[in-house]
Parts: sequence; C-alpha cells; structure tokens
Amino acid sequence: MAGPETMMQTEIVLDGQSFLLAQVQDLHDLKRRIEAAVKSTGAFVDFVVVGNREVSVLITPHSRVIISASTVLFDERDTGDVDFPFGGYYDGF
Repeated sequence: MAGPETMMQTEIVLDGQSFLLAQVQDLHDLKRRIEAAVKSTGAFVDFVVVGNREVSVLITPHSRVIISASTVLFDERDTGDVDFPFGGYYDGF
C-alpha cells in the first residue's frame, strides 16, 4: 500500500525572514546568484516562492542566508507559474 505523495520543499532564510521555494526554483542557480551578490557590494536576487509569487531580495556581503530542505505532502498547485498565484487573500487559503 502506497502512502501519500510527497515532495521536497526547500526553505531559505534571509536575514531572519523565511521563504519556501517553489518546486521549479533552480536551487543551484539561486545559490550561484546569492554568492555573486555577496561578492559584489550587493544586488537584488529574484526567486519564486510557494504560492507562485516572485520575491526580490537585496543580498549584501552582510546578509545571512540559511537553506534547508524537508519532505512535505505533494501540492500540485506549486508550479512556479507566477501568472497563477495561490494562497492569497482571495482563494480561501
């Protein structure tokens, strides 16, 4: 008997603010862009979070970044398509 379908969910904490990354977010590319911003005087780094929403964060050499992953129940809405956000004020979640 198979259990419920699961997926890996990645959390990134930037200066104490937590974000859950969308499934389609390329973690290796995001890490590379964060590292590049840290090596400069600072730069905005964009990514997509659960809910299919875009986030833009200013990363500086003083930013603190923590990345972790965990197994969660599968959510078919988590497509990363920012044209179809979910989890907001108007969809009951």
